[in-house]
Amino acid sequence: MHELRRIVSYLGPYRRDAILGMLLVVIESAFEMIIPILMADIIDVGVANRDLSFIFRQGAYMLICALLSLITGQLYARHAARATYGLGARLRAAEYEHVQEYSFANLDHFETSSLVTRMTTDVTVIQNALNAGFRPMVRGPVMLLIGFGLAFYLNTQLALVFVGVSPFMIVALVLIVRHVGPLYGVLQTTVDKLNDVVQEMLTAVRAVKAYVREDYECEQFRAVNEGLARTSEDTFKFAVLNMPVLYVSLYTATTLIMWFGGQMILGGTLQVGELTGFLSYVMQILNSFIMISNVFLLLTRSLASIHRICEVLDEPVDLTSPEAAVTEVADGSIEFKDVSFKYRADAAEDALEHVTLSIPAGSTVGVLGGTGSGKTTLVQLIPRLYDATEGTVLVGGHDVRDYDLAVLRDAVSIVLQKNVLFSGTVRENLCWGNPKATKEELLEACRQARVDEFLDRLPGGLEYDLGQGGVNVSGGQKQRLCIARALLKHPKVLIFDDSTSAVDTATDADIRRALAALTGVTKIIIAQRVSSVMDADQIVVLDDGRVDAVGTHDELLAHDTIYQEIYESQTHGSSGDGAKVTHADEGGVNTGHGTAPANVKQVATDHATAPASARQATTIPTQKGSEGGER
Repeated sequence: MHELRRIVSYLGPYRRDAILGMLLVVIESAFEMIIPILMADIIDVGVANRDLSFIFRQGAYMLICALLSLITGQLYARHAARATYGLGARLRAAEYEHVQEYSFANLDHFETSSLVTRMTTDVTVIQNALNAGFRPMVRGPVMLLIGFGLAFYLNTQLALVFVGVSPFMIVALVLIVRHVGPLYGVLQTTVDKLNDVVQEMLTAVRAVKAYVREDYECEQFRAVNEGLARTSEDTFKFAVLNMPVLYVSLYTATTLIMWFGGQMILGGTLQVGELTGFLSYVMQILNSFIMISNVFLLLTRSLASIHRICEVLDEPVDLTSPEAAVTEVADGSIEFKDVSFKYRADAAEDALEHVTLSIPAGSTVGVLGGTGSGKTTLVQLIPRLYDATEGTVLVGGHDVRDYDLAVLRDAVSIVLQKNVLFSGTVRENLCWGNPKATKEELLEACRQARVDEFLDRLPGGLEYDLGQGGVNVSGGQKQRLCIARALLKHPKVLIFDDSTSAVDTATDADIRRALAALTGVTKIIIAQRVSSVMDADQIVVLDDGRVDAVGTHDELLAHDTIYQEIYESQTHGSSGDGAKVTHADEGGVNTGHGTAPANVKQVATDHATAPASARQATTIPTQKGSEGGER
């Protein structure tokens, strides 16, 4: 009931429509319940005495009641529709806005398909329950009470006959509702699974076709679709039992009342008009029972959806801005003080373990390491996409937990490992970085990210429609657009999370030269290629969540085993002629390798011998165009 009250609270300005709708239903029901009494008088008085004026007068009253009932019913429908669809709109908006506040850790608690279902199907279930159940929810109890009262008023003995049948109906309906209730929750979970399969297939449709897996995907969908059909069948085969139970009760009660009523008419203790009016009330009472049973079934199903929606709304957002938040990031200096991190509290191992680093403002730092070494995890702590489990992360001299989240994230621009573009034009996507950017600023960012190399070939240039998710451009073009978007923020910290993996080495070098010209910006570059970070001020080598070594390219090449193996695999193992990657080939971020700045230090102890799993490196060809993804 707490969750039901929680959902009702979202009526907001539509609460007035809901209250008016309930009042109008009560009035409508009252007018309808008067009609059988007037009809009984017509039979017992007007027809019996052949009084036409009485018959016409009572008929006029019946017509007036019918018209008033019609008018109030129409007014109810208007207010009920406003309340129903207003509630649905407010619920969807509340869910969507709350999800926007989620941290990455919050989003890990829900499947994407489940969130979609909770914002669409579950809200629709509640809307349908309210739309279909609002009138009977009010009308049923009102007609039941009035009907019983008037039935006893007309004839107490016949009313007792009906009362004897009622307990059977009530017990049967309670048993049905109790059995069906849990099945509705299972049904909605099955809908989640169906949406998950559909979403995954549509998202990865190119991979499905490339690997000729259409039959496999069809089989996967067929299995989950048939599962949904079976679950629906199991659920509704019990839900529909309420109608047979009610109709059996209806006909049993009607038969008994006509039997006893006929005997009373023959005995002279009951008039024909009274029996006719009483049967009308019996029908009204039984119809009210049918309405109430349907409301219970609708409510039972909606309660499952209400619970799922409340789970989204009640999810505590674990990353929020403090009350006295810092509202300005002084500079791009970054410091990790004995930082450890795990994605879940019950995780057996830390993703990062005792990381201590100091990165001065305006410097360029490269990050290398094997798959799963914690590179992405490390940089996600800087804009506070996650909070460190232990230790402290500082940006601009302040703990990231002291900043206003919007201010911190606006000062830290991150190009994610997975490129994300949105439906719309090139201009609209770039303006995510700066909504007020001028055309000149957009073109300058495109030049720095080397988007200008293909922008002129796109029909319409900045107004070219990228399609859903940027399907109309290649992987390398997506990466460059994302880089341009990040540059438009003019951040104090710029993070590239393996963001040039789909561009060729020459374009990669051009982008790095453009980045080198940026002043006052701290640049952190996660890369698989040594050539992408070899000219950085410092290079951090991660191994299994720990800092293995920190130093310049020359220092690491001389002393760190992991770095040596990565470098050798990419310079000698990737081409037949064994040509090495040099600074002149790639274009450096800085000129030469000086001694490491004193405030960029490695605190973790270097490993004498790195684990073999951390030494694995993918061989990357160095020829232009070999990276694939450029169209």
